[in-house]
Amino acid sequence: MTHTLVIRGFSDKVHEKLGNLATQKGVSINSIVRDAVDKWLEQHQSETIRKHHLIIYSDDESLIKLLKSMDKFAKDSNLYRCFCGPSDIQAAKLLDRLGWRNCTLDPYFYLNNHHNHPHHQHIKQRNGISQTQNEKDIYDYCSKVMENIANKADNEPVCCMDFLINDIGKNSLTEALAIEKAYDNDRIGGFMYCTYKTDVLLESGTQDLIDLFETHDQVFILKKDEVYKLHVTRENVHKLFLN
Repeated sequence: MTHTLVIRGFSDKVHEKLGNLATQKGVSINSIVRDAVDKWLEQHQSETIRKHHLIIYSDDESLIKLLKSMDKFAKDSNLYRCFCGPSDIQAAKLLDRLGWRNCTLDPYFYLNNHHNHPHHQHIKQRNGISQTQNEKDIYDYCSKVMENIANKADNEPVCCMDFLINDIGKNSLTEALAIEKAYDNDRIGGFMYCTYKTDVLLESGTQDLIDLFETHDQVFILKKDEVYKLHVTRENVHKLFLN
């Protein structure tokens, strides 16, 4: 079934040029416009948004306020709302009440302090790089969680809150960074928000902290009901002496 599309805003000059071009090409103006619309739709439908953001917070109250606001935006944008991580934290309980899908796989990896499991002994990968058994286990677990999110979203763009990554960071920010980089190379369509508490990040070294910032598209810091965007750029020493 075809429909009539009325296009406003063309000047006489543009319309005349379009008419002359249509005559030269032996086609109608309607065909040119229809072809332009088809190409625009094809281009933008293939450009799926794949954002990977970092959220830093120090208290549950700040995060809860943010999530309540995000819920409305996610609904209005028709995003698949989901989260992963421990189910007993306040943020997870709130999202569960708001109808967000919990895509965490059972049993939860860090249940009963799993990261202190005695099998943290070094093994060798095929490429010769040393890796603890725990690192391999958490990588496999995270991969399955991401796969679960993608399957449940069924090609819908997601709005996903990742609380699992904070538990990984508690054990080792270097380990969390490896997971972050792996996800960064194979993103899910939509918006992925990795949440860390400040006490986890402040225990890390500067190198890991900067690498973490650079792995994400944008870095946001919460202060009560306010959101601050952090800009991280590498500078020369002389910038320290400028007004």
